[in-house]
Amino acid sequence: MTPTAPLPTGKILAEIPISATDSLAATSVTAPPSLAERLAQILSSSVTARTVYGEAVSRDGVTVIPVARAMYGFGGGSGTGPNAQGGTGGGGGVTLSPMGFIELKEGSSRFRPIRNSVVPLVAVSGVVALLLLRSVPMLLKRR
Repeated sequence: MTPTAPLPTGKILAEIPISATDSLAATSVTAPPSLAERLAQILSSSVTARTVYGEAVSRDGVTVIPVARAMYGFGGGSGTGPNAQGGTGGGGGVTLSPMGFIELKEGSSRFRPIRNSVVPLVAVSGVVALLLLRSVPMLLKRR
């Protein structure tokens, strides 16, 4: 492992080389990246919070840096039919969702999460709807 740079936490970031040994030649060779690894490299460098939500914004001594969660999914397959007909297919997708922002102010930083207020609203609405539905038969019996 080759140390490169200390992280803010004091831990050392290290590079771990990926290699395979050719037992016949007794030499070490570096394995080329797979298609999935190449796609991950391309997407991770092009789909960022900055790409989707913009650059950091500074105003009145406060800098706001957007933070997002990226999720990637890929799949593929191939097969052969009874008449030796073959086929392949694949697909993938990327989803970015806002998680919050980092606020830099007066020499300190603070992560501010973005809360999803829809989930509690749906839960409360469901309880209210259930109570209303349960009370309708009682109201109809009284008439």
